[in-house]
Amino acid sequence: MKTRVHVFVSGRVQGVFFRSATKHYADRYEVRGWIRNLPDGRVEAVFEGEKEDVEKMIEFCKHGPTSARVTTLGVTSENYTGEFDSFKMKYI
Repeated sequence: MKTRVHVFVSGRVQGVFFRSATKHYADRYEVRGWIRNLPDGRVEAVFEGEKEDVEKMIEFCKHGPTSARVTTLGVTSENYTGEFDSFKMKYI
């Protein structure tokens, strides 16, 4: 079953390769969407794919790469759209 989630990650999540590590796992699990840093220090991402694979991405975001320190993870389910053909890092 295909699913989509929108996540916001707070803590020490910028400058610690959070986006690139997330992209690595998204490519590995064939999850599509995007990730970006926000001006307030959080990271925002949208994941689309098979429910099991999207859940793996959420689990990764709970802790992130080794040097990250996640304090809060907000996850909102959304309607699957299939609009993405890959996973990209966005820049503001």
